[in-house]
Amino acid sequence: MAAPPDAELSPALSLELLPTDPLLLILSFLDYRDLVSCCYLNRRLNQLSSHDPLWKRHCKKYWLISEEEKSRRNQGWRAIFISTYSDLGRYIHYYATLKKAWDDLEQYLGQWCPRMIGSLKESVREEDLDAVEAQIHCKLPDDYRCSFRIHNGQKLVVPGLMGSMALSNHYRSEDLLDIDTAAGGFQQRLGLKQCLPLTFCIHTGLSQYMALESVEGRNKYEIFYQCPDQMARNPSAIVMFITGTSYLEWFTSYVNKVVTGGYPIIRDQIFRYVHDKDCVATTEDITVSVSTSFLPELSSVHPPHYFFTYRIRIEMSKDALPENACQLESRYWRITNAKGDVEEVQGPGVVGEFPVISPGKVYEYTSCTTFSTTSGYMEGYYTFHCLYNKDRFFNVTIPRFHMVCPTFKVSTA
Repeated sequence: MAAPPDAELSPALSLELLPTDPLLLILSFLDYRDLVSCCYLNRRLNQLSSHDPLWKRHCKKYWLISEEEKSRRNQGWRAIFISTYSDLGRYIHYYATLKKAWDDLEQYLGQWCPRMIGSLKESVREEDLDAVEAQIHCKLPDDYRCSFRIHNGQKLVVPGLMGSMALSNHYRSEDLLDIDTAAGGFQQRLGLKQCLPLTFCIHTGLSQYMALESVEGRNKYEIFYQCPDQMARNPSAIVMFITGTSYLEWFTSYVNKVVTGGYPIIRDQIFRYVHDKDCVATTEDITVSVSTSFLPELSSVHPPHYFFTYRIRIEMSKDALPENACQLESRYWRITNAKGDVEEVQGPGVVGEFPVISPGKVYEYTSCTTFSTTSGYMEGYYTFHCLYNKDRFFNVTIPRFHMVCPTFKVSTA
């Protein structure tokens, strides 16, 4: 069917012929790349795509620029976007995520761990990161570089930004290494070839490493704790307890756990205990909850020895009657490994103490266990006696809590 005669005479609708307001509305949906491309199409689109309010969304989305910062800079949105891109453009897909993580972490630390704020280092320059790459003859991933353009790790102090763990005779607190210290610890030896340390504990010498190349059975940019294979004749045989698949995932997931209260703050430092919200049991007026942690520095794959610590909180309701005050007499544990083997333990008190619990009071303690399998669980009960009726004894349930070793890779050596 032939087109009507009038249709043949009508000019094709062109985007640039639209009135200014609807055309600006259309341009406001474009990403920054498309907006730049419009500048090269014709004079009118060049003028409209340079309209300053169009760049406000991109400044906020990619660089987290606020109205207050714009006022301080005394620049337009487009000028701010261009100047920031000229400095940080290679990190445009990482910057907003990492900057928000750092901002959230600083705000949280300012409230709960203020002395840790002073240990954070200022950002490094692009040329400093280039110099490190030249020094180690290896490329750094862009997400790692981007984070150090925001903060250059922290000073070697205690407590460490990346979390602590304490037992009666063992203490670990990991610092996030600055770029120069990390470069100084870059490994080329067998077993840790082309691995860069991300963290360091002054007390244990423990580090988390990032593999900069896919060698010795590792994936590129994988993050892990090293664990020597004690049964191998080759001293370079290293097993990996994997803690992250990329720097972005590793750092932001840790920060999220911190700022959402997933890790407890104890004595002004972050403790890496994980609490399962379902791992809570209430008996009469007493509630027992448990959080756990895996300790790679005290564990091994060969021979199989997986070390866990757990922190138990015992609390009596503040609404309980004063005459319900009681004292812990003994404990009973039923410990089951992944093979179904069961061990039963019974004894007086907990960690050598016999705590008294009264309305509104909390008692917390830390203990540990080991498994010959990669996972296991514990459950049991405490026996209490009433302070005002010493003939009355009753059991308080300890909820079942599971402990699971993180994913690991066996050495190829």
